[in-house]
Amino acid sequence: MKEFFLVKPLNEVRAFAELFVPVGAEVVPLEQAWGRVTAQDILSQDSVPPFARSTMDGFAVAARSTFGASFSNPCQLAVVGTVPMGKAAGFGIGPGQAASIPTGGMLPKGADAVVMVEHTETIDDITIEVYKSISPQENVILAGEDIAAGQIALAAGTRIRAQEAALLAAVGVCEVPVFLRPVVGILSTGDEVDPPSAAPAPGRIRDMNTYALCGQCLGAGCTPLALGIVPDKEEPLFEAIANALSRCDILLLSGGSSVGARDLAVGAILKCSQAKILAHGVAISPGKPTIVAQAGPKPIIGLPGHVVSAMVAFEVVAKPFLHRLAGLAGDQAPPLVKARLSRNLAKKKGREEFVRVRLVAKDGEIVAQPILGKSGEIRTMIAADGLLRIPANDEGMEAGEQAFVLPLT
Repeated sequence: MKEFFLVKPLNEVRAFAELFVPVGAEVVPLEQAWGRVTAQDILSQDSVPPFARSTMDGFAVAARSTFGASFSNPCQLAVVGTVPMGKAAGFGIGPGQAASIPTGGMLPKGADAVVMVEHTETIDDITIEVYKSISPQENVILAGEDIAAGQIALAAGTRIRAQEAALLAAVGVCEVPVFLRPVVGILSTGDEVDPPSAAPAPGRIRDMNTYALCGQCLGAGCTPLALGIVPDKEEPLFEAIANALSRCDILLLSGGSSVGARDLAVGAILKCSQAKILAHGVAISPGKPTIVAQAGPKPIIGLPGHVVSAMVAFEVVAKPFLHRLAGLAGDQAPPLVKARLSRNLAKKKGREEFVRVRLVAKDGEIVAQPILGKSGEIRTMIAADGLLRIPANDEGMEAGEQAFVLPLT
């Protein structure tokens, strides 16, 4: 048996995601766009804000009227009116004049700044004293300062969060072109695997992987499609894979990449139309037996059978493929957390290692505490806040070294 005859470094395997194209697109109402990915550049039709607005309660003024003002030498200004909320002032101000204005109010003609009410004192109904000199545009947001008309509000490939939805609302976009959510088929394989409802006989286990992977797919903005359990037999596995590929955009095989069953999975994949193996093993730990394949326009990723290995391989191998199909632009991995390692860690050269760690605050910095355990122990993932990466050419890390941790969400 040719074991791991196409083992590749992680960066090469992740690059295979570029072989695939995003799924189709649709238009959805803005209120349904949260978590979706923009399918094209969205231009702002209007400036935001559409007019110069006050960012404070106070008095709209011509800034030069306050130059030299201080607590020991206040200046007096004549109050010529009040700016109504939600309407234009209907009047202007000149040198030595001011207008009462609420936060968000539209600056009247002639005003270029707002003096905070805390820096004024009312003398009578038509006069205030100002105790602070202010600069032009102080406490003001100008028309188009947030975003100008004709500017790209959101670029294609942007995941829409609450803040992006707010921007689209501000520029009047009520319907949003977004990519479809990729459908991720999930097949668990193994002669020893039972559904969670079963009372396993000796030598059998319940299927954890389907449910772990479904959760990870949802977290990645995709739609999981649980397709059940298939025995380690090539013909049933081929039939299940072929059926799955007709229903999904990417297929995850859980199990079937372990020693012995691995060749069955490869054989079943290669029986599919336009199929080829891109990587038969990835230089990572855990997750080395991961298979990456292509069947026409669709990727197939064979994840290890042990639940922790499968979950780690999903995070570092499968996610770039899901992001590519989802239309996300660039590297969408969460920012790495810088942490100091709490203890020595040894490893073999030649493969990247991803260590489950707990992150704790200590003496003003983040400390990464390794959670040791075997690849089938789900408790180690429950306790982990992230995955600490040790590069392939390192033989380990020493306590106190700075490390980078991929957060687990």
